[in-house]
Amino acid sequence: MGSSAAPSAQLTRFYRQYLQLERPLRFPDDSVLREDHAQTFLYEKLFRPGAVSHPPPLRYQVKALKELVSRIENSIDDWEAFEQGISEDLVTALAELLSVPLPSELIAAQQKCYVTYHQSLLDGPSPSGQDPRITLLESRFLLSAAGTTGLRTWEASFHLGQYLCAKPDIIRGRRILDLGAGTGYLSILCAKYLGAEHVVASDGSDDVINHLPENLFLNGLEGSDRILPMDLKWGHALLGTEESEWNGGRAIDVVIGADVTYDSRLHAPLAGTLQGLSDLHPNVEIIIAATERNEKTFESFLDTCQRVGYEVDHIDFPTVDAEEQMGPFYADWPPVHLCRLVRRTLHAEAAT
Repeated sequence: MGSSAAPSAQLTRFYRQYLQLERPLRFPDDSVLREDHAQTFLYEKLFRPGAVSHPPPLRYQVKALKELVSRIENSIDDWEAFEQGISEDLVTALAELLSVPLPSELIAAQQKCYVTYHQSLLDGPSPSGQDPRITLLESRFLLSAAGTTGLRTWEASFHLGQYLCAKPDIIRGRRILDLGAGTGYLSILCAKYLGAEHVVASDGSDDVINHLPENLFLNGLEGSDRILPMDLKWGHALLGTEESEWNGGRAIDVVIGADVTYDSRLHAPLAGTLQGLSDLHPNVEIIIAATERNEKTFESFLDTCQRVGYEVDHIDFPTVDAEEQMGPFYADWPPVHLCRLVRRTLHAEAAT
């Protein structure tokens, strides 16, 4: 998004990128930054004390505001023509941030931080009066000691989320199982914005499951009967720990999974769990999103699915160029594949 974009769009994009902890930030054009109304917007939305209920880490705030002030200063080539100069509010906010002791980079990298993802395909009035957004507490820069990848949100979740926002009827009024829910991004999106009747946010990591309630709380879903965290280890029989039937015998209409195929050692257990779900719910719809970090790994997953009786229907939903995204922001390369898994028996019935 360059100089051809409207000033309001440039400011909105910067505001949303800042709250998503994007690196590097794409700052509005100089012609926008030097305007008093633009500086007032950025101060009121991002840097006024209390403006952001769940702000980014302190080091990030300081770096972003220092560069913003520097860019504003450099954008003004005729100080007499722009008498307002640099907003005193922004300069004061920077001075106050600089007066606070910063944690070391090592300590900062080990701390969880708030990340807010805006849902641009759902833009419009919401009951809360805010743009549709999901705020999560994430470990952005480190995997846990056990190698858990579920403590931050990955590209395939954003892409699948965009697809579901574009096709909300897949979710609306239906009962959803999110495999490898991780931070809960997709589960929260389905429960809070896409009208799911119920969402099971499942993961095989105890650490991840223990952190899910915190992210549900951040999004107003604590104690909600619309979403349920569940420990679900792939390849194990679908048996409840306290119930005679898995999930209390409640139906599942749609299974979603994002970035669940990155490790080829997990393909067989994952396929086994999908088989078990299809046995319990013969008409279940299964949609998987996979970032193609390694072509052979993705092909291995597809081969495993076909071997256990699934046809793979590829979904055509291209990633929006990074320069054109308005939230959530994610890399447009490598590609993210979306596919729908359909049991061959269902294909055969449909054909007859």
